[in-house]
Amino acid sequence: MPEEKPLRVVQLSDCHLFEDEKGRLLGLETQFSLDKVLELIQQEQPRIDLILATGDLSQDASQTSYERLRESLSVLRAPTYWLEGNHDKPAPMLAALQAKREHVSPCVTEFGAWTFVLLDSTIPGEVPGELYEADLAFLDRALGNARTEHVMVCLHHHPVPMGCAWLDEQVVASADRFFAILDRHPKVRAVIWGHVHQEYSGERRGVKLYAAPSTCVQFKPGSEHFAVDSAAPGYRWFNLYADGTIETAVSRVEEVEFEVDFSVKGY
Repeated sequence: MPEEKPLRVVQLSDCHLFEDEKGRLLGLETQFSLDKVLELIQQEQPRIDLILATGDLSQDASQTSYERLRESLSVLRAPTYWLEGNHDKPAPMLAALQAKREHVSPCVTEFGAWTFVLLDSTIPGEVPGELYEADLAFLDRALGNARTEHVMVCLHHHPVPMGCAWLDEQVVASADRFFAILDRHPKVRAVIWGHVHQEYSGERRGVKLYAAPSTCVQFKPGSEHFAVDSAAPGYRWFNLYADGTIETAVSRVEEVEFEVDFSVKGY
């Protein structure tokens, strides 16, 4: 096991906050569940170097919801980068972040021995994911210019199937071209995403693949049609070492009862 202190990264995803603090998604009060996840993070993570919030941060794209998210995440006292999800809109996100454009996808940042490339995989007004010519060019350029030895690529939508028939209709449409670019850049160590509201880990040609649970409602793995899972809200953490080693796990809230409407067939 590497002995040097790793870069500690926390991934939060799919908060689905509302303008109304009491707003509910599929019966679950999303601000309440986010607060419980943040309490868990504070208990488990005494030191955080970077927070990646991988999209669908708001359900209604209201500036109020983004401002409340910014305030909520401030308790973690770490640099925070936001990815746009299919429920998000960039203008209110930027307004809530007080125009810190470099903290919203698409963007690039470096921490220690790692470069983080954050992509915008959204199609305006649509649910599925896509990376257009400009997005792919941005990715290729960012990877070519990376000054560090290791790179993590972050997006909202999943670039590989999850085994959920209904969710896999929303996979990044240009995933083949996306991976073709990654194949040309040997510094890429991992790809992470949100959107799927479930835990996932895999590997492709030596590159680790990870999805994080939602901080609110979870989707049932392996489901053919839309289905909500009974798993609790959670987050994913990473230890990223200078030699490229990755340690990661998902942690979920325990001993809290979350009210979810399992009868709803969409969101």
